[in-house]
Amino acid sequence: MLNLKEISTVTLTLFSVIDVLGSVPIIVAIRRREGAIHEEKTTFIAGILMIVFLYLGQSVLALFSLDIASFAVAGAIVMFIVAMEMILGITLMKDDPNAHGSGSIVPLAFPIIAGAGTLTTILSLRSVYSEISILIGIVINLIFVYVVLRSSAWLERVIGNSGFAVLRRVFGIILLAIAVKIFKSNLAL
Repeated sequence: MLNLKEISTVTLTLFSVIDVLGSVPIIVAIRRREGAIHEEKTTFIAGILMIVFLYLGQSVLALFSLDIASFAVAGAIVMFIVAMEMILGITLMKDDPNAHGSGSIVPLAFPIIAGAGTLTTILSLRSVYSEISILIGIVINLIFVYVVLRSSAWLERVIGNSGFAVLRRVFGIILLAIAVKIFKSNLAL
């Protein structure tokens, strides 16, 4: 049976971490630089990365003799840092400026949409919520990512920079609270 509360929490958590609305200025810059963004390709590759990590992430952890609770606590710390970036409007974690490739794949699909924060969050969520809730949350977010990518020029005109700043801070506070919850629930294990 589907747990709508879990699905909502997972969806909102991933939405906050992915922060595709906050990435619209980056998306617009990539579109200007490259002439176009391949929305389907970007969404598909980001989705594959997230789903593969949902199912194989624990195996990867096992290779390094790590348990899910330790990874969840580490993920909660990363989420805490991302939330602080969103709230304070600062950048603590920087992407590799030497990464080359199609803008639709690098840096858009990875690491902007399915980056370290998103993948860590997926494993952290797995320690608290059901696989099906996380999978549904991923799909809902991918649909939203696709819509935002598709309408980035329109969003740029309508929301504006101040609107994006407000959205980032609101979702930063929500993400901060979720990070604390994941930290608390895994610290006792």
